[in-house]
Amino acid sequence: MLLRVLYIGTTLAQLHLEKKSTMEDMLFYDRIQFAFTITFHYLFPQLTMGLSLMIVWFKWKFLRSKDEKYNDAAKFWMKIFAINFAMGVVTGIPMEFQFGTNWAKFSELTGGIIGQTLAMEGMFSFFLESSFLGLFLFGEKLLGHKLHFVTGFLVFLGSWASGFLIIATHSWMQYPVGYEVLENGRFVLNNFGALFSNPWLWPSFFHNQMASVVTSSFVVAAIGAFYLLNNKHSEFGKMFVRTGVIFGVVSSILVAFPTGDLTAKNVVKHQPVTFAAMEGIFETEDGGSEIVLIGQPNIQDKKLDNKIAVPNFLSFLTYQKWDAQIKGLNEFKEEDYPTNIPGLYYGYHIMVGLGTIFIGLMVVAAFFMWRKKLYKTQWILWILMFMIPFPYIANTMGWYTAELGRQPWLVYNLLRTTEGASPTVSSGNTLFTLLGFVGLYLLLGMLFVILVGKIINKGPHPAK
Repeated sequence: MLLRVLYIGTTLAQLHLEKKSTMEDMLFYDRIQFAFTITFHYLFPQLTMGLSLMIVWFKWKFLRSKDEKYNDAAKFWMKIFAINFAMGVVTGIPMEFQFGTNWAKFSELTGGIIGQTLAMEGMFSFFLESSFLGLFLFGEKLLGHKLHFVTGFLVFLGSWASGFLIIATHSWMQYPVGYEVLENGRFVLNNFGALFSNPWLWPSFFHNQMASVVTSSFVVAAIGAFYLLNNKHSEFGKMFVRTGVIFGVVSSILVAFPTGDLTAKNVVKHQPVTFAAMEGIFETEDGGSEIVLIGQPNIQDKKLDNKIAVPNFLSFLTYQKWDAQIKGLNEFKEEDYPTNIPGLYYGYHIMVGLGTIFIGLMVVAAFFMWRKKLYKTQWILWILMFMIPFPYIANTMGWYTAELGRQPWLVYNLLRTTEGASPTVSSGNTLFTLLGFVGLYLLLGMLFVILVGKIINKGPHPAK
């Protein structure tokens, strides 16, 4: 009898472990698939949002100066914008379908809230952007230059409105407001205006938009540097380098302050455990917290190895007091720790480190431009040209910081990630479709590089 009880107990325990292992595998592949598709997708909107502003600038300069080169520049960059826009649409659709496949429970419980902002983004922003994009590309002769400028401005407005509505959705997941929970566990809005007055929204939106302007600034400056170094389209090369550096100086500073500062203070206030993990603070310290420049998280021993730090500086940046106390991870339950502390820590520090480099490089380039030496200083032009991938990396790390920081929650403090996954979609199905996405996106990426490469190689149309 005892042996039978032990056998049954062992069998039940084994089944529980197998079920737990299967659930963990399923959740792992669900998260990996969404991370891959959204990472690839966001390579394109982060350029279009910033580039739309710079296209409006070129068109406005043409209307003011009547210099045809600015008009040619606007049309040149709108071609690259259009390809990025098309790629963003193609890669964005499968991502949204995952809400109904891999994350059906999340959609069922929160669809009454996030469905509204996502639908608004599709119905208003997308159609506004796509409609006037076509008019800008093909309607200049029909519309005339002033109405052509208006279409460019509306493309810019549509792209930024799209970003705003997406970030409104994301902000609700980070800091839920204006909701109530029904008896069946579903979340519904009881205050629609609260979505757009969310204290998390506006700092995050402007931080994200300035980061996208940084990306477009480096891309424009890099293409200009490429033209100057190859001694072709030199007039456009000078224009692109000059415009990229001016926009780059302003946007790279605004990313850090005030938008980045306000975003970080939101994390301190509303997600203190996330902030502790981002900064690698394992123990609460009296007398002020140091800011770590370099270090490696040691989760087992709960410390940072080989760290280089500046004493008390983090307290000053956070609270404007040198001796202010910042809570460490020891103040919180381990079940509420971010699920990937090393990934969160490194993602955050890579983003901040690259952002600091961007400010330094653009300020140096602006100084050389002021001294009228920029266009002939080859080492700066080479650096500008080879910096083109790094704003993409910084933007990606920024989003990883936001997403890894919210874990283990899908909706912070309300819905855990484990509770939002679809229970009927197996890990094998998810892995199979993930491999399909990898192959398809590899082909799309190659096609994108070929098309954009041809446009860049041909260059802007010469001024009439």
